Amino acid sequence: MNQNITNQVSTAVKELVEAAKFNKGDLFIIGCSSSEIVGERIGKGSNMEAAETVYEALAPLLKEAGLYMAVQCCEHLNRAVILEREAADKFGWEEVNAVPHAHAGGAFATIAYHRFTDPVAVEHVRAVMGMDIGDTLIGMHLQEVAVPVRTSVKKVGEANLVTARTRAKFVGGARAQYNEKLQ
Repeated sequence: MNQNITNQVSTAVKELVEAAKFNKGDLFIIGCSSSEIVGERIGKGSNMEAAETVYEALAPLLKEAGLYMAVQCCEHLNRAVILEREAADKFGWEEVNAVPHAHAGGAFATIAYHRFTDPVAVEHVRAVMGMDIGDTLIGMHLQEVAVPVRTSVKKVGEANLVTARTRAKFVGGARAQYNEKLQ
């Protein structure tokens, strides 16, 4: 199972990063239900091994791309986000007091919290792209306007996979001209 999860995550991330327009130092949001990956109902079967496998596949690819990883916690922590303090400071996000664990925050957020160099929790972020493993509803942490990216990977383990990038809003109406680099 672990090698399949690794391959699924790696392929999806590579395809998303290739499709997205971003700058080094931008933010990548991930919501990950380890329960859904192993075929359980979201929030009912946290699995540290599945979470660790996803983290190990994802982290080096994001580092290589120059993206900060932001990890959405589960609803028990109001979908707070775990990220490196450096990223929170860069974007001016206020730290909140929450430490995720398997049953409040989720297995993936717990793994990230313990693997990050200087982790903090914040309430809200605005990521340029993201990955939702297991219907965790990451949309609240994406910049406007979210654009679905259809990767060749539809599931990670048993969990549904949805990825998205963002683009700048089009404003101005019929006479406006747009910068194609921002689409």
